[in-house]
Amino acid sequence: MSFRLMAISLLLVPGLALAADGSDPDWPCVQRKVEDLSPGLMWPDPVAPAELSPAAQDLAAKLALRRVSLDEAQALINAYVAEAPDVSAETLGNIFLDVFKKLSRDRSRIIGGIGRYAHGQAALAAKIDAARVELDDLTGAEAPDNDKIDALDEQIAWDERIYTDRERSLTYVCETPVLVEKRLYAVAQMLQAAMPE
Repeated sequence: MSFRLMAISLLLVPGLALAADGSDPDWPCVQRKVEDLSPGLMWPDPVAPAELSPAAQDLAAKLALRRVSLDEAQALINAYVAEAPDVSAETLGNIFLDVFKKLSRDRSRIIGGIGRYAHGQAALAAKIDAARVELDDLTGAEAPDNDKIDALDEQIAWDERIYTDRERSLTYVCETPVLVEKRLYAVAQMLQAAMPE
């Protein structure tokens, strides 16, 4: 077995790329898997759910958009507070709860996608391993079918390339829930800073 094949084999051993957190053996990320977040971790006071005005709903919807930068989010909050100088702590808390609900839903979908991603990688690793076994059998035959060997070798190389490319993008994929959490925390801080004195 070549050094290249041996190195790829080590990458494909189930469990080597999995997180140190043993709570979910299918979780491929270094970050600990946390299914659900609590708004209380980011918002210090209890908030009684209340109906938001259309302007507050619009602000919450914009703050939940990840394409809106944090600087833009701050400007939106400043503009909202300037137009509603009598804004209450309860309203700001409910805006946060609305943003939290939207981003938590997005985060749950992302975490589900990471799980499917990991299962896809495991299935591809199993396919590569099975193809290697078949290749070993074909090359060890008394009358090897060289066309089949070449085709299988080409398929293994292609699958290994796909696997490796996906592994490289795993860092970004795993970072996405963390970015959502950071955004939620930053939005909470901005809204708290806008609280009436």
